[in-house]
Amino acid sequence: MKFWLVFPTLLWSIGVQSQYYAGNSYSPASNQAIRIGLITDDATERIRRTFDHAISVVNNELSVPLVGETHQMTSYGNSVEAFGQLCKLMQSGVGAVFGPSAKHTSAHLLNACDSKDIPFIYPHLSWSSQTDGFNLHPHPEDIANALHDIIEQFQWSRYIFCYESSEYLTILDYLMSRYGRKSPVVKVLRFDLNLNGNYKSVLRRIRKSEDNRIVIVGSTEGVAELLRQAQQVGIMNEDYTYIIGNLDLHTFELEEYKHSEVNITGLRMFSPDQEEVRNLVELLHQEIGESESTNNGSSSITLAMALTYDAIRVIAETTKHLPYQPQMLNCSERHDNVQPDGSTFRNYMRSLEIKDKTMTGRVYFEGNRRKGFTFDVIELQIGGLVKVGVWEDGKEFEFKRPPPVINYNELDDGSLVNKTFKVLISVTTPPYASLVTTFETLIGNNQYQGYGVDLIKELADKLGFNFTFQDGGSEYGSFNKTTNTTTGMLKEIVEGRADLAISDLTITSEREEVIDFSIPFMNLGIAILYVKAQKAPPALFSFMDPFSKEVWLYLGIAYLGVSLCFFILGRLSPTEWDNPYPCIEEPEELENQCSINNSLWFTTGALLQQGSEIAPKALSVRTISAIWWFFTLIMVSSYTANLAAFLTIEYPTSPINNVDDLAENKDGVQYGAKREGSTRNFFLTSEDPTYMKMNEYLMSHPEMLVATNQEGVSKVEAGRDYAFLMESTSIEYTMVRHCNLTKVGEALDEKGYGIAMIKNWPYRDKFNNALLELQEQGVLAKLKNKWWNEVGAGVCSKKATDDGPSELGVDNLMGIYVVLGIGTILSILLSIMYWCIFVFKKAKFYEVRFCDALVEEFLIVVRFSENERALKSAQSVYSRSRNSSQSIESLETDSEENISRED
Repeated sequence: MKFWLVFPTLLWSIGVQSQYYAGNSYSPASNQAIRIGLITDDATERIRRTFDHAISVVNNELSVPLVGETHQMTSYGNSVEAFGQLCKLMQSGVGAVFGPSAKHTSAHLLNACDSKDIPFIYPHLSWSSQTDGFNLHPHPEDIANALHDIIEQFQWSRYIFCYESSEYLTILDYLMSRYGRKSPVVKVLRFDLNLNGNYKSVLRRIRKSEDNRIVIVGSTEGVAELLRQAQQVGIMNEDYTYIIGNLDLHTFELEEYKHSEVNITGLRMFSPDQEEVRNLVELLHQEIGESESTNNGSSSITLAMALTYDAIRVIAETTKHLPYQPQMLNCSERHDNVQPDGSTFRNYMRSLEIKDKTMTGRVYFEGNRRKGFTFDVIELQIGGLVKVGVWEDGKEFEFKRPPPVINYNELDDGSLVNKTFKVLISVTTPPYASLVTTFETLIGNNQYQGYGVDLIKELADKLGFNFTFQDGGSEYGSFNKTTNTTTGMLKEIVEGRADLAISDLTITSEREEVIDFSIPFMNLGIAILYVKAQKAPPALFSFMDPFSKEVWLYLGIAYLGVSLCFFILGRLSPTEWDNPYPCIEEPEELENQCSINNSLWFTTGALLQQGSEIAPKALSVRTISAIWWFFTLIMVSSYTANLAAFLTIEYPTSPINNVDDLAENKDGVQYGAKREGSTRNFFLTSEDPTYMKMNEYLMSHPEMLVATNQEGVSKVEAGRDYAFLMESTSIEYTMVRHCNLTKVGEALDEKGYGIAMIKNWPYRDKFNNALLELQEQGVLAKLKNKWWNEVGAGVCSKKATDDGPSELGVDNLMGIYVVLGIGTILSILLSIMYWCIFVFKKAKFYEVRFCDALVEEFLIVVRFSENERALKSAQSVYSRSRNSSQSIESLETDSEENISRED
């Protein structure tokens, strides 16, 4: 359709201007800058300031700068005036035009720009996806999808859909298409029935209906006014829940609703804390005196301003990739000239993907619709608007509410007298808390006992408050920074279902992000729980333990050296050479008793304190003998003294002695910790190489982690191949009651147990002062001694006093028996060997068979009743030998002849 056919009235109003340009030709703009036009109906100049600010920001990155040209409309929705301003912009050679907020006026200007191939940008909700304009505003279908996911999270089975005008029914159409057949009951109401800004009649109908869950869609001004009138009607309280489909909820004046406990949930496309948003707010404050945002989740920056800023960013990014030289144009009907490359430039803008330096996040298009963005889901709380989740198209939405921050400054922080607090304990972690064992049925606080129970009672006596104990389970809880969620006892405190928690709850920086702690009532550190060092089984040659290997070596060397000296000195001394036959006065030969065998035998006898038949005669030999005797006296006395100690005292040994041994899995010892808690977090966050290595081991061996400390203690007692990492105070308690367990090494860190309480609790200082007084008065020490060393203790100490000195068993002296056995066997083997050699030589001499001689000699040996042996016998095999010089008869004859000759 021709432009002048669509707007005859508008063309008539600018006829004078058209005549001026008739017949003239147009060339590209003389300067190299790209002109961008803005037609605004915003009387506050906030859009114009945003427009200029965005251009100044992007020009820092451009070689061809952008130049903004703004035309202010005098009356809202005046299409004739807006068209006249558009013609002026065309004549100045603009490359793109930003339209006003009035939707009908913007639609007229869009058609005009479309006919001239000038990119037209508008920042409001578009109800048609067939337009050629450039729009960064989310499509109604995406808004409907976000509303649907929020409603599903709330699990509404019925609600009221309240809309401003018929165009917003498009959102309802898309919303209902998501339900299919299983749709909740939806009551549809239009709140601007009379088109006069009075919505109270509709609000009264809502108040009288049974439905108190309301979805509202409409313009920024209309929705803000609806909420104000809803408060006047009386439906802005805790009984009503509102979901706002307008994306400017963060700009509403919500201060008066914060304390009404009304539930308001909405959407926004940017955070007030973004750098681009803060810079724009600061600029508006400097130029037009606009107040800066407070830290309550609200912002004065509207979505239209943010989309204007981002559109300038898209234009700037397009000029980096596509040369663009806009020309001056004539809007007369007699000229059909268009902007060269205008449609190409617009299409290229939609092909870009920009992920940073924008206010509303990622800019990405599928066709004419913007996609890939996210919505912050926000809720109104006492502190203001709080982000409770992020909605993204195609992903499942889930609320991730951060812990509420309560301002206790407005609360009464006076006396605690007669105030009642709910205190969480863990009855599965004695001695801090446990159930009283009795045959009677106990109820209330009387059914609990323990260190934590007594400590709360002491504090209550000092401060005058009342308390109710509640079992909080074994999971103390943690805070996940990524998901902003808490678990266990922490969750109970954060969500207000408990006031205090006392147990072996460690003070950590992670937990203090969501709750507060008192000062530590007990200091501790992570330590290793392991079975006590066991007595090592006696070594086979434990009788050699009194001397070291070096001493035994030097003793052997001394033995051989002295024996050799004895031998040499004996041969050098003339006194040691004796007459072997004392009856012969002048013997032909002398004999020396200091042979090598006798020397060794002499030193051996002296060393073993047994002596020998050898008696030294020479002074030199007696001197070395005396020195050797003195040496052996000292050595034997030292050995005997130490031997008793080594045989009766058994030193316990353990495969691990410190954390380094444990990290190396020395002797196959494995280790674990409690699956959740401060001990596990210590290894997760530690940067020490040893602890990082242990963390890798724990992550690769999840079976080593346990749910409770008691389970870990049981696992340690089951064998010697498992150690458990836990707090040192818990180890001290366990050692007194499990005699076979002990603490290994020093503590790995230093930390403390504190009483957990609500964030910014006004009574924290009073609790801290009371704890300090109890510490100074020795009450905390008495409580620990009571529950650690008195109640349920004493078993291990009795066993220790009953144990007497250990007796010597066979294992202690087995080595002595082995030496005796080996010596005996060796002597028997030597005896047999020398006996066989003797028989062999004798058989060879008498020239008899060796076997015959061996049999005869064996028979002589086994005749145990006879202690005498005949040297010659007629029955002997030796008598039949040729080398036998005499027979028995000849011996008798020779004897007679010798006697007669003597006579």
